[in-house]
Amino acid sequence: MPSPTPYVIHQAEAAQLLARIDVPAALRNMFYSLAAAQAVQPAQQLVEFPTGGDFINYLGVLAEAGVYGVKTSPYIPGPQGATVTAWTLLMSMHSGQPLLLCDAHGLTTARTAATTALAVDELAPAAASRLAIIGSGPVALAHLHHVQGLRNWQSIHLYSPSLASKSIAERAALQALDPRLSLSASQEDATAEAEVILLCTSSAKPLLDPLALGRATLVTSISTNAPRAHEVPPASLAGMDVYCDYRATTPGSAGEMLLAKEGGWSPEQIRGDLPELLSGQAPKPDYSRPVFFRSIGLGLEDMALANALYQLRKHEQ
Repeated sequence: MPSPTPYVIHQAEAAQLLARIDVPAALRNMFYSLAAAQAVQPAQQLVEFPTGGDFINYLGVLAEAGVYGVKTSPYIPGPQGATVTAWTLLMSMHSGQPLLLCDAHGLTTARTAATTALAVDELAPAAASRLAIIGSGPVALAHLHHVQGLRNWQSIHLYSPSLASKSIAERAALQALDPRLSLSASQEDATAEAEVILLCTSSAKPLLDPLALGRATLVTSISTNAPRAHEVPPASLAGMDVYCDYRATTPGSAGEMLLAKEGGWSPEQIRGDLPELLSGQAPKPDYSRPVFFRSIGLGLEDMALANALYQLRKHEQ
């Protein structure tokens, strides 16, 4: 019998299917599986091109679902800026056959934001009411979508340097996303009173020093493909309660952690990761000092969403 042809899902269809999936729930279940040793998360695999640029492979095994796979994402420098794409291959643990090849652009955006949302739900003070978002691209807006209902936010301030070049219509469209949202003229204005700050940029260098805010704030940060990219100063890690998506792999990839280790900081100082937080194995912060959550993007997150898309597509055939 010939092997079944895997589903090939391009970006537009992936976006349509993704909109029908409870992304945070899919990731929450995945982290529960990781905590229960029913999933395997290898370290990221970074491979440099000899001509400049690189690609990162994100691997993962979801034993309960009977699937494994890899997302591969290249960073290709060019005269007009870098090209970054991402594709996910989902495989069966039972037959060894490919099940799905999916453009992972939308999946990457959704899982990045939903992972931050899980962290905010676990780490932010219950009474937190002032939110700031740094960035205005698709990843930043996905963060807004996933966190806007997690606390009783009284104010949501958004800032990015590109706001100044947006048209009146574009700015109005942003403000229409949430009646509590206001666009700030500077990063300092956006973060002035924030209790939770989401850094949602592709910056390769520090944007904000949580220790300079003068108060205990939750700051979250994400990754980009640029080598050793980091949105906060590495030296600040020693003065914060640090959490991450997965302690076994994040310190080996997160730029500020790699640099902080060179200065004497140790990954053993990480207070908890998402599997530990969700399963009650990690202490919550007491906000005696700033709190920092770092995610690098896990292959398991990609596999969880790819499998959700696969199941949806399969049941509709």
